[in-house]
Amino acid sequence: MTRGGTVTDPVASKPQVNDSARLYPGVKNHFVLGAVLVFIAAVGFSAKGVLVKIAYSLGVDPVTLLGLRMAFSLPFFVFILVWFRGDGMGWMELLAASGLGFLGYYVGSFLDLLGLQYVSAGLERMILFLYPTIVVLLSALIYRKAVGKKQLLALSLSYGGIFLAFMHDASFNEKNILLGGLLVLGNGLAFACYLLGGGVVISRIGATRFTAVAMTSACIASVLQFVLLRPLAVLDMPLEIYELALAMAIFSTVLPAFLLSAGIRRIGPERAALVGAAGPVMTIIFAYYLLGEPVSLLQIAGSILVLSGVLIISLEK
Repeated sequence: MTRGGTVTDPVASKPQVNDSARLYPGVKNHFVLGAVLVFIAAVGFSAKGVLVKIAYSLGVDPVTLLGLRMAFSLPFFVFILVWFRGDGMGWMELLAASGLGFLGYYVGSFLDLLGLQYVSAGLERMILFLYPTIVVLLSALIYRKAVGKKQLLALSLSYGGIFLAFMHDASFNEKNILLGGLLVLGNGLAFACYLLGGGVVISRIGATRFTAVAMTSACIASVLQFVLLRPLAVLDMPLEIYELALAMAIFSTVLPAFLLSAGIRRIGPERAALVGAAGPVMTIIFAYYLLGEPVSLLQIAGSILVLSGVLIISLEK
């Protein structure tokens, strides 16, 4: 459903203003603000892979890095959860949101960090950008929804683009590219399941509380994993690693999660998908300038195919 702006009635030429315009008199400014929020969220998410790569170069392992990132994130989500607690969240909703957060943000994030040991930051972001196509495939499998011709075209474009991106990575690094890609794809699968399962819970307790509960669950699981698997002595690390973990917590975890939600409320999911398509492009740019990751015509072509396929699915009414 398109939100924001003015639409014209085909029968009577009288302009009709939709809900966003009625609720917000400054529709243009409201739309610009929403687009800016979604773009900032996309940039924050895009920076995560680059920050992880920098942290790996300093010698930190995935379990420790995830534990630090989530430990720094936890106070923010607990505060938001307490602030928005309200009524209407029973034990069933709490358990459902916690379980989905465990799957989507703990299991998924850990798989992602493992995969980033083997693939470039650009390829990681492109694989994660595939999650709308994974949702389509899961819906077809679980709910027996037919896959239309336009969706088949989108899937072909997206996964053809990923194949080209794999070829780009393989030409510069031949070690465990497939393993890394599968681990990152596991993150995309976990997040797609999170989205599919979260719809019902969000309708009952709201998106903000759902996100806060889900992320709190994921943060606690990540910290417990670190406590169980690593001695406290590993925390004797360079200050730069703590700074990177804190940056990931604030700018690539907490802020993007809520900025994206706020942006979608203002401009709708379709326009948000268009703006969010800047994410993989920004990752490639960041990785080129900050990590020295090479850029090739093969990667550019793959990116165009992936973006085209995902946007066809995301913008389909």
